[in-house]
Amino acid sequence: MGQHSEAELNQKFIETAKLMNIYLNHFPKFEKYALAQQIRQCMYEVYGLIVEGQKRYHKKTTLTNLDIRHEQWRMFANLANSLGYYEFKDGKGSDKSPANQAAHRFLAISRLIDELGRMIGGWMAFDRQQEQQREAS
Repeated sequence: MGQHSEAELNQKFIETAKLMNIYLNHFPKFEKYALAQQIRQCMYEVYGLIVEGQKRYHKKTTLTNLDIRHEQWRMFANLANSLGYYEFKDGKGSDKSPANQAAHRFLAISRLIDELGRMIGGWMAFDRQQEQQREAS
């Protein structure tokens, strides 16, 4: 993965994390130390694995762990949507069309998480290709 691609991946993660943190701050108060904290921790572990993958020579295990942790993040975001937590504003139920707000929030964050996943998948494919070239030579 070239330097330019690494910068793009880092930038995409930061963009996604900023938006996710805004949404998590609006989750219901009773979820502050439960699902919201779990999502935050998962998200930060994804970033840690991105950095680790950028620094390691042999990346296969790190990228596999990154892919798994990213999928867990996606599933936690889906669970939050299923539980209706994107409808909340400042920890309370929103009175201005909560279904529309929830749909917009979930669509925005899931698009970013999916895009991040595609970038991770591309990185994994590139690494596999590099490994095959090293074995062939």
